[in-house]
Amino acid sequence: MGTIGWHASHELHPPRELLRLACRAEAAGFRAGTCSDHFHPWTPQQGQSGFAFSWLGAALRATALPFGSVCCPTGRYHPAVVAQAAATLAEMFPGRYWLAVGTGQALNEAVTGGAWPAKPERRAKLREAVDVIRALWAGETVTRRGAVRVEAARLYTRPARPPLLFAAALTPETAEWAGGWADGLLTVGHQPDGLREVADAFRRGGGAGKPMVLQAAVGFAPTEDEAWRDAHAGWPVAGLGQDLLQDAPDPGAIAAAAAAVRVGDLRGKLRVSSDPARHVEWIRGDFAAGFGAVYLHFVGRDPDRFIDAFAERVLPAC
Repeated sequence: MGTIGWHASHELHPPRELLRLACRAEAAGFRAGTCSDHFHPWTPQQGQSGFAFSWLGAALRATALPFGSVCCPTGRYHPAVVAQAAATLAEMFPGRYWLAVGTGQALNEAVTGGAWPAKPERRAKLREAVDVIRALWAGETVTRRGAVRVEAARLYTRPARPPLLFAAALTPETAEWAGGWADGLLTVGHQPDGLREVADAFRRGGGAGKPMVLQAAVGFAPTEDEAWRDAHAGWPVAGLGQDLLQDAPDPGAIAAAAAAVRVGDLRGKLRVSSDPARHVEWIRGDFAAGFGAVYLHFVGRDPDRFIDAFAERVLPAC
């Protein structure tokens, strides 16, 4: 049996509320956690955006859950700072933190005032950043003068064992590219065929035998209509294309595009059902596809109701 985890959505809830929910999720039987890492929410209506690394320290102290997070180490973060932040969490909480890295979105990474690079440039910088992070975790003094610049950086506080470094990949192309250098794969999705394509590509690129985890956006309520209405209110961005989400300059631009998204546009893109058995079926399918952990990102209106219902009727059946 795989691990069913809970996802802390910093876009939808303030940090103090997320900490309460993390404790409640652990008590209900969720076995692990992840959290988002945004400077801005996707839309102004979502309304929140706490600082992930601060929150992770509190969550790891308040619970016994292992946690992972995903960030872009080439935008508003420098890779040396990401390496230090992750090393500190791993030193304080051995074996309980893992880091995933990706190429980011403009609404978060462009806040420092730099130009937003095209995807090939962002990918090349990410690959250099990964080497910097690993070298710092290994105790090296690092100087780099390529696309990523580092001058005589060294981490004096390092964990006995560095955290796993996952690749965040949404497409088979990115997953295959990451298979050779990442310790594992983090992907986001819904459709079984698409998830299998990403997983197969990661294995083909060198990731065979490495852990793969999935973050799945889910909606749940007592009726189908309520579940879909709540999911649409909380996460209309699921109806938008990845190019727009990566390149939109700010939450207002994404909100303008999301205003045209209707409930029907989200069908097939979110896991929404009032039937717990349907959610069990989805999760079992994920495990069968080779994902060792599934992190449930609840995008509806009542997170306590979601936790209680899944504790009673979903977690025991998976």
